Amino acid sequence: MSIGLIALLDDIAGLAKVAAASLDDVTAQAMKAGAKAAGVVIDDAAVTPRYVVGFAAARELPIVGRIALGSVKNKLLYLLPAALILSLVAPWAITPLLMIGGAYLCYEGSEKVFEALFPHGAHEHEAAVAAATQTAESFENEKISGAIKTDFILSAEIMAITLATVPTASFWMQALVLAVVGIAITALVYGAVALIVKADDAGVAMATSNRPVSRLLRRALPGAPPSGADRAMAPVTKAFGRSLVKGMPILLKLLGIVGTAAMIWVGGGIIIHGLAGYGLAGVEHVIHETAVTVAHAVPALAGTLEWLVTATAAGLFGLILGGLLIPLVHYVAVPVLKALRGGRKAEKHTA
Repeated sequence: MSIGLIALLDDIAGLAKVAAASLDDVTAQAMKAGAKAAGVVIDDAAVTPRYVVGFAAARELPIVGRIALGSVKNKLLYLLPAALILSLVAPWAITPLLMIGGAYLCYEGSEKVFEALFPHGAHEHEAAVAAATQTAESFENEKISGAIKTDFILSAEIMAITLATVPTASFWMQALVLAVVGIAITALVYGAVALIVKADDAGVAMATSNRPVSRLLRRALPGAPPSGADRAMAPVTKAFGRSLVKGMPILLKLLGIVGTAAMIWVGGGIIIHGLAGYGLAGVEHVIHETAVTVAHAVPALAGTLEWLVTATAAGLFGLILGGLLIPLVHYVAVPVLKALRGGRKAEKHTA
């Protein structure tokens, strides 16, 4: 019996080693995939804050929380199983689906540019689209819905990059890596977004506090005078707090611009890469050759310049495509939606 127990313990130890090795493998693969998806992660973090701008301070974190929850659902409930199923039964469908998502990003980003350049025409376009969809959601819910839709496309790109990093792994290994990367990236992106949108509130608290050290150490008693450390640090923290309050609106505006640009260049990049996959590599080849040529001109900044030229070219491509899609949505998609809604209403009345 003692020999059998020793053998059992030895088997358990062996299984534990295998499990530990598998966990290490998942972690390593997830870190590798996350590093490759870093560009899209940065774009995601730049895009999201613009959906929170304009709301009361008390609603900012709840909105970020709802978008983050939608992002987790996107990745784990929809994209993870869809990616695994498509990779098994229809790998050819992944590229066209990503290209459709990329076209949506180009459209939405170009619409924001159109709104900035031609506010009146953009308002008419948005009113037509809103009239066609006839949603009963509040402005907040519409913003959250738009953010989650955009996140879906960016998350799809992240999951596709992740899946491409572990093409030969087992089914369960792929599932674990996708889940780990999805959860980690969501926490990273929306944690950063939460810090960004609440930085101005932190600035107000710092700018008005005479006892920054006591409050930080939770030793501030009601009515107690500031300590020596408080008096020494208060001018510094107040100045920093005032800088945050003044600087955050500028930063949020810049993030809005960067977020719009990110949507366009990510969308354009998806379309260009997808076309290359179908044998239409001319645009991608020209962009790559141009980027390499510019990078060689300044070796000290080669990596930065190559990325900048590639992103700019993808952005211009996405802006042109999105600009073409705006009238297509206005004059084709909107009338079709209206006709479909009219048909459904007629059916309800006859029923």
